[in-house]
Amino acid sequence: MRLGVLDIGSNTVHLLVADAHPGGRPLASTSTRTVLRLMRFLTPDGSISEEGVAALEQAVADAARVAREQGVDELLATATSAVREATNGDGVIARIEAALGQELQVLGGEVEARYTFLAVRRWFGWSAGQVLLFDIGGGSLEIAAGADELPEAAASVPLGGGRMTVEFLHDDPPGEDAVERLRAHAEQTLDPVLAPFRALARPGHVVGSSKAIRSLAKLAGYPVPGWSGIERMLLPRAALGSWIPRLARIPASARQELPGITADRTFQIVASAVVVHTAMRLMDVDELEVSPWALREGVLLRYIESMAWS
Repeated sequence: MRLGVLDIGSNTVHLLVADAHPGGRPLASTSTRTVLRLMRFLTPDGSISEEGVAALEQAVADAARVAREQGVDELLATATSAVREATNGDGVIARIEAALGQELQVLGGEVEARYTFLAVRRWFGWSAGQVLLFDIGGGSLEIAAGADELPEAAASVPLGGGRMTVEFLHDDPPGEDAVERLRAHAEQTLDPVLAPFRALARPGHVVGSSKAIRSLAKLAGYPVPGWSGIERMLLPRAALGSWIPRLARIPASARQELPGITADRTFQIVASAVVVHTAMRLMDVDELEVSPWALREGVLLRYIESMAWS
């Protein structure tokens, strides 16, 4: 059957269409997205402005139309931190559901981490053993770890690249002082939640799964041959750390000229880099392996698994 996963995130509204059946690997046929950067529509009271909600409605309606045109049998619509945490979230959800013509599943932070961990586990396989995952979006950072399909520890913290840009990196370019304030805030926020992860066995693989991490790997990392000829991207902590001061001196409009930095990531890539680097340092991680599968694939895989046992 043909399935669609609609991921309404803090930065984009992203539709993935894939052909799938129980026991088989899902084969993506279409991937479309609309860049919104919802954090720029947040008002001082924490609500999403009318302009932002209208843009969200339009993006969701467009995605639903594409899903119909692609012959999707089932559309799995999810929303993450930007909608989840808005003070007018209930009203925003109602309007999204009206634009979609169906219910929306709003994922809690730890649930989001678990779905993403499932996708990473399936991509790397059982032989990968203990896995530690970092996934950064526009609104939050998810961390998960374990040796099975469900993580032994999972956490979500409000350290997303868009959120941190709005809160800490007010100027363009932001400059070193702002970066250091963000770094201190990230460390203060992360340190209390890392004890369960530090108590687990040393991971055999440390994985990053978000678009921001893929962009940073193209900028500061390097490819290595993988199994079955599949190229793997690695992001070393040292190289990422050396790029942060340079990124902070470059205006957002010029960052898209750098390798891997797309136009939709130019504004929040500095904050994403600082948060990821801080998390790596606090967990004594030297490098990340980049996973091509993330939240959308996790939602898809969990649904396929439910079909297999129904």
